[in-house]
Amino acid sequence: MKASTFLKNFKVFSVLSIILISLLSFKTNDKIIVVSKDGKGNFTTVQQAIDAVENSSSTRTKILIKSGIYKEKIIIPETKGAILLEGENPENTIITYDDFASKKNSEGKDIGTTNSSTIFIYSNDFTAKNISFDNSSGRVGQAVAVLTSGDRIAFENCRFLGNQDTLYLKGVQDSPDKTKPSRNYFKNCYIEGTTDYIFGAGTAVFENCTIYSKETANYVTAASTPQENEFGFVFINSKIIGNAKENSVYLGRPWRPFAKTVYIDCEMNSTIKPEGWHNWSKPDAEKTTFYGEFNSQGVGANATKRVSWSHQLAKEERKKYSTNNILKGKDNWNPKKSLK
Repeated sequence: MKASTFLKNFKVFSVLSIILISLLSFKTNDKIIVVSKDGKGNFTTVQQAIDAVENSSSTRTKILIKSGIYKEKIIIPETKGAILLEGENPENTIITYDDFASKKNSEGKDIGTTNSSTIFIYSNDFTAKNISFDNSSGRVGQAVAVLTSGDRIAFENCRFLGNQDTLYLKGVQDSPDKTKPSRNYFKNCYIEGTTDYIFGAGTAVFENCTIYSKETANYVTAASTPQENEFGFVFINSKIIGNAKENSVYLGRPWRPFAKTVYIDCEMNSTIKPEGWHNWSKPDAEKTTFYGEFNSQGVGANATKRVSWSHQLAKEERKKYSTNNILKGKDNWNPKKSLK
């Protein structure tokens, strides 16, 4: 009887110990920083909160941003650990700046497209929710709102506001090592612009997003996918719409010869040109790019009018264009888990 009682008590003690350890672990991992313009948080600017994040931290830091317009240029160094930037809602939590490519620096030289970005995300394991990222410089040429070159980056319910070159998925654009992954995931996001407003060498999936071509728009994407990469930009179940003129917008053109852009189950309105794709006056790129669609719908989705060097995917080809297959990589990354 005593042995039985001891065993029973030991089991109860073991269960309680496991629960206690789990709770302690949860508290340890639950690192939160609050940003509020009224001074009621830990910091009044987003950059101050970023600077406070521990380098190479094994636990994610959640930065909660209270409603407000934060006019600041933000840099997230590659040394930072995992970060979740979470606003209250994208209409009221806005990060904005007004740099543009032809703006002069202290030496009187153009700052260039890359340096025009409102936020630079160089780190890995970055996530953002419920925030608007804005370049408010207006129609002054290239002016980036968000630049990413890190890996395992995810956005949910965010807005990307600008005109030319709004979203720069830079990846390995200027790196000699073209094998370094730069994977990006966008869920339920809104992205607007005029010219090449989604561009770069990164790999990205846009799922259930709204891609909005503003008045005077002409090109949605300008991928510069490295030859080594199987996937570039993939839009899944998204709306490719806008208020640009009818038949005035191309789905993409190749910034670099091996550009890859695919639309899967997307709705396209009348802004899209019947031919769909442009070769950027580089006929040789027609042989090296991969531009494809599967089950495009709407007025702008007439497959019979598309350029001959683009692809209408068969059902068997479409299977590989799942979010998981595109973004899993060698480390089996699950972007949807990053958003939790």
